[in-house]
Amino acid sequence: MIVSLLLALFYNYSFFKNILSVYPLDGVNIGFLLSLAVVLYALTVLFFTLLSTKWTVKPLLIFVLLVSSMTAYFMNTYHVVIDESMIRNAFQTDIKESMDLFSFKQVFYFVFLGILPAYWVYKTPLIERGFKKELFAKLKTVLIAVAVILLMVMPFSKHYASFLREHKPLRYSVNPLYWIYSIGKYSYDTFSKHDTKVKPIGVDATIPNGKRKKLMVFVVGEAARADHFGLNGYKRETNPLLKQEQNLINFPDFYACGTSTAHSVPCMFSPLDRASYSDSKASSMENVLDILKHTNKVALLWRDNNSDSKGVALRIPYEWYKSPQNNKICVEGECRDIGMLKDLDTFIQHNKDKNIMIVLHQMGNHGPAYYKRYPKAFEKFTPVCKTNQLEACTQEEIANAYDNALLYTDYFLDQTIQWLKKYNNKYQTAMFYVADHGESLGEKGLYLHGMPYFMAPDAQKHVGAFLWFGSDADNQKYLHLLGEKAGKHYSHDNLFHTILGFFNVQTKLYDPKQDILYAP
Repeated sequence: MIVSLLLALFYNYSFFKNILSVYPLDGVNIGFLLSLAVVLYALTVLFFTLLSTKWTVKPLLIFVLLVSSMTAYFMNTYHVVIDESMIRNAFQTDIKESMDLFSFKQVFYFVFLGILPAYWVYKTPLIERGFKKELFAKLKTVLIAVAVILLMVMPFSKHYASFLREHKPLRYSVNPLYWIYSIGKYSYDTFSKHDTKVKPIGVDATIPNGKRKKLMVFVVGEAARADHFGLNGYKRETNPLLKQEQNLINFPDFYACGTSTAHSVPCMFSPLDRASYSDSKASSMENVLDILKHTNKVALLWRDNNSDSKGVALRIPYEWYKSPQNNKICVEGECRDIGMLKDLDTFIQHNKDKNIMIVLHQMGNHGPAYYKRYPKAFEKFTPVCKTNQLEACTQEEIANAYDNALLYTDYFLDQTIQWLKKYNNKYQTAMFYVADHGESLGEKGLYLHGMPYFMAPDAQKHVGAFLWFGSDADNQKYLHLLGEKAGKHYSHDNLFHTILGFFNVQTKLYDPKQDILYAP
């Protein structure tokens, strides 16, 4: 009961701040807010009572206190939501990425809201009362907790009706109940699919003979929001090199299927659209890269300067470029995206009798340490936020660091295009750039990404995307076609079919209506 009180009072700042934005502290709302605080306390007591035994009570409370101290930190600092998607991100984030989030403020939270109360729980002696007395005590506590909840809810039923039906996102910041629910849901989804076999798809895929060989570099961008691209009319010139490319077609109205890397990257290559996509479905079936592999006419390679491929490249050649062992352009522990272009010529030579698709997964604009994502020579916009504590910087400083990282991406993509131009005479070349998701930079107090899609701001969903084609006669039809329809609405849902269309793959799964490059 004491731990529940501590959690309600000191770990739910974000929850009550969000509540006050909808229910101002005046009139009848004061009674509702007090009622809500008591209900939160009673629900937490009820939860602990049902799960606590003499063997579990201390480990349970200690674990909840330690984790809740961290969830309170991230919710209070970055205003993120700790839902199933964020839990998945946490498990799939490597140590180097985690260190970008480390701060002394985080240590303060962990010590004072985690370690100290957890130590107090550990040192508190337990008094055994026997089975019958303990059962009676638990039953009494449960009944009292339920009665308190009912008595608190009934006088404010209208408020609770709107709270539960019209303002569902508010409860996503309840600490610890919502993150416990999210861990449970993530665990169920993960373990329920543990023994699931991957279903082959597109085994009928073929590529007709006689066509000129094709070479595509597909760049998976990281956290690149569309409204900060110079190509989309941004007030700053963040794409000076790309703007000089005549054969580049920009897509100003392109949307991601998720707001996190763990969700979006598998979705980008999946046959599932955003409405039907789920992690469990995607992980139990093959993706577009597997279909290309089935044709036996496409050489595939995935190079990664991010955490990993999120399961997309499990069945094709994969190279990790976030280590100096492979990436020769690493400075002070930060490996640059440009390093992924090294030695690609060797891969081309080894597969010169095939079509080729190379996927480059960027570090890009991975936050919150945007200032680490680019060399000093690209620090054009100043002053720069040079800390991962974004709330300690002004929005201008954050945007400056973020835009400098985009400026470096512009350079990396231009270098990729220059590399592709060497093969214009031998291949029909193309580069397709699409970001996995966008990023919040402090607007309305929101930072980073990962908000539930239905409540996420446009900045986290509207992403940079464009196609570049080599000076090839076969590409001219694409340039003409896309010049007419580039401004239409597109999304990650189109990528599966567009990739198949570019390589002329014939399969029942291909839908020309979803292919950006299709011309009747």
